[in-house]
Amino acid sequence: MELILGNRAMLWLGLLILLLVIEIATLQLTTIWFAGGALAAFIATELGANATVQWAVFLILSFALLILTRPVAMRYLNKGHVKTNADSLVGRTAVVSKEINNLAQTGEVMISDVSWTARTRESGCVIPEGGRVKICAIEGVKLIVEEVKEEK
Repeated sequence: MELILGNRAMLWLGLLILLLVIEIATLQLTTIWFAGGALAAFIATELGANATVQWAVFLILSFALLILTRPVAMRYLNKGHVKTNADSLVGRTAVVSKEINNLAQTGEVMISDVSWTARTRESGCVIPEGGRVKICAIEGVKLIVEEVKEEK
């Protein structure tokens, strides 16, 4: 009996180490929670729990940690994340420097003294030169924009 429990304990310890190595290699905050479950299952093994209890402890604790603590950890880690380069353009307003017409495959906008190729979300929408647009997304090297209607 001691030999069987020892083997199970080594399996849980091996799984714990493997999951920690994967987490260190990927840094995605996914396998770390399963490593916590493996540690709890290892402790349950050392306390004499049978295989069913060990697996239940592993699965329940792993998923509970993943679901309950990962979002909090991700918010904490992403706090203060500053958008850089092109990502910082999304949501900003730009001026159309060349008429945007998806059907004619034309369109350019100027933002921060840089000219970008631009397209609208809707195929039939034409935005004249001098118009104002909001940048909705970036696809490759093109800005996807929508016209900003002037309020009167």
